[in-house]
Amino acid sequence: MLRLLLLLFLAGCASIDPRPVGVDRRIAALPAAGAAIERPVVIRWNRHMVPWVEAETDRDLFFALGLVQGHLRGAQIALMRLAARGRLSEVAGPFATEIDHALRILDFGRAAPAIRAAWPEETRRLMAAFVAGLNHATMRAEPPPEFALLGLAPEPYTEDDLLAIGRLAGTDVNWLGYLSILPARGTPGFARLWERTVAAGTSAPEAALPPDRRLALVRDILAGTSRAGSNTVAVAGRRSASGGALIGSDPHLALNLPNLWLAAGMRSPSFHAVGLMVPGLPFLGVGRNPEIGWGGTNMRAASSDLFDVSRLPPEQFRTETVRIRQRLWFTATREVRITPLGPVLTDASVLPRRPGDVIALRWVGHEPTDEITALLAAARARNGQEFRAAFDRFGVSAQNMLWAGRDGSIGQFYATTIPARREIPREDPVLDARDAAATAPWQRLLRTPDLPYVVNPREGFLASANNRPEPLGGRTPPVLGYFFSDSDRVARLREMLAAQPRATAQDIMAIQADTRSPRAGRLAAALVERLGGTPEAAPLIEALRGWDGDYRVDARAPVAFEVLLARLVPLLQPEERQGETGNRRSPESQWNFLTAFLLPDLDALPPGRRAAVLREASAAAARDFAALGTWGDMHRLRVSHWLFNLPVVGGAFAYGDHPVGGSRETPMKTSHGLVTQRHAASFGSMARHVSDMADPDANWFTLWGGQDGWLGSAAFADQVPLWLERRSIRIPLRRETVAAEFPRVTRLEPAR
Repeated sequence: MLRLLLLLFLAGCASIDPRPVGVDRRIAALPAAGAAIERPVVIRWNRHMVPWVEAETDRDLFFALGLVQGHLRGAQIALMRLAARGRLSEVAGPFATEIDHALRILDFGRAAPAIRAAWPEETRRLMAAFVAGLNHATMRAEPPPEFALLGLAPEPYTEDDLLAIGRLAGTDVNWLGYLSILPARGTPGFARLWERTVAAGTSAPEAALPPDRRLALVRDILAGTSRAGSNTVAVAGRRSASGGALIGSDPHLALNLPNLWLAAGMRSPSFHAVGLMVPGLPFLGVGRNPEIGWGGTNMRAASSDLFDVSRLPPEQFRTETVRIRQRLWFTATREVRITPLGPVLTDASVLPRRPGDVIALRWVGHEPTDEITALLAAARARNGQEFRAAFDRFGVSAQNMLWAGRDGSIGQFYATTIPARREIPREDPVLDARDAAATAPWQRLLRTPDLPYVVNPREGFLASANNRPEPLGGRTPPVLGYFFSDSDRVARLREMLAAQPRATAQDIMAIQADTRSPRAGRLAAALVERLGGTPEAAPLIEALRGWDGDYRVDARAPVAFEVLLARLVPLLQPEERQGETGNRRSPESQWNFLTAFLLPDLDALPPGRRAAVLREASAAAARDFAALGTWGDMHRLRVSHWLFNLPVVGGAFAYGDHPVGGSRETPMKTSHGLVTQRHAASFGSMARHVSDMADPDANWFTLWGGQDGWLGSAAFADQVPLWLERRSIRIPLRRETVAAEFPRVTRLEPAR
């Protein structure tokens, strides 16, 4: 069976046309004929295939946006649907059956019927138009090259499909943290692990999961498509050189191509905006209109709870049988059990758990919140008050939203729907389903209007970087979660903003490219102090002395620091875990753990043991250091299609790599674990946006990769040089500027 599947993949690879396709040819391939529109629509394109859509009706605008998305990202949207719907076995065969079972249990589309039923008429009309445009492209255009490889045929989308994709993008990032510690429940060291996890506040994105390729794929699906990271900054008009407020957004997601965003401009009677869209969804997640610009970072709020339902009476379990079609094999059936507290997560054999556990997942994403209506309204907001009000029914993923107004005002608020928790679980993240106090928070869900916000803070600037929620406007937020990014990144953003009495858009771009981690510099200095009497550490000490934490491409100090961490951290783990193959991806390897516990754990060792640990780690790290060059030689940014992850044939979809600066918690984030050799960053900064609200045309965007998802397209990876050189693409709002800078034109005419 495996050999047959491999032969099929190889045959499909041969069908992918490697010849380059020019921008004009790709634009001409858009299936314009027969468009179901009411009035003529004009789509303008620049040389990077960024579309600027102008329509005479709102409905036609959204038809055209769906059409453009289907044309540019058809294969990507199709794959996202397969993942959101638990249908990966249709392309991967029996290898993915248990993955699909896990995804069916999570059921990203569970709330879709209730969401649709509650839509206002306008949302219903615009969503129907968007789906119609997407289906026009899907069913009338030449199928993307990946379809032959994956054995896919064009299939129309439903609104429920797109709602499921939206919920997949809204995955609770806390799930990865839960999965990393569930197998340890009940073991002697669990109480200490949970206590340290809560104290460190680590999000555990690279958690210590068992070395199972199927589980790794589940992790990649959940982490790679959700809005797990980001930086956003806003500067008030009184602190900007132009007198207009500034907004800068820098999402952090997976670094595979095509990018998980695409840029677009739009104008219709109700909409006039530019920004970034998630393929398969009809709204701008990041962007601006003439009056207000916005961006957000994942709040990492705990929108989920785990409940032990093992002692619930049988009548509280409802069982559904799901059918999973398998490529080249028979259809499989699996059962999904659902309780009043959510689906039984531990029924998924691919997810880590203790034998005998029966744990249900309660998730806000299974509630009928309405992100689409919220973001459609946000794109038309005329001021900060209207912008915040748009998020009244917003749910997942929870966002720390920042905005900047044309009048120079700025603001920040928490956009989420969240259980009204009073405290963090002290002993175990799995709550007792029979405990009324544990289930009580779900009886009252807090929403955006219930949470703190701030307008025009005294400092004149705002910054967010997935950090622990802070008081806003003098109000302290309730318990919103457990796992947050270290404060190093947000502190660095604020430091740089404070140093600019009159900031420019170029200053914001420079901040987005910053590669310094002050806390890394302080931790390195503390390690140098402790290594003073260790002869083996001499070359490391020489490299690290005076290092300020800057992970520049041409620097040697970060190499010394990282190899020392990689050799030291495993030696500080409990002895029974030091031999684990996964210890470099354990919770203890996360930055929060390192900054919270590395030095205390080292200092707590008996003097003789501490000296031995330092000698052993230093000797190994010094050998690593001698064999390596600069940080850029070691730390790489790979240019690769997501098909790179396929076994055997994946290497054909890697197009090179580049030296890159940055690290786990630098403003220009290029995430990695503990490393001792050349490696590729797989998560981090992958899209940039900066707007100066004083000028409707002052909007700059860059994607890691390009706009077009078509393999071989000239716009598939044409923004890689821009990214590396810190250049951007201007996407203006003024009609005359758009006409000058977006000269290629596609006209859609109503069908006769």
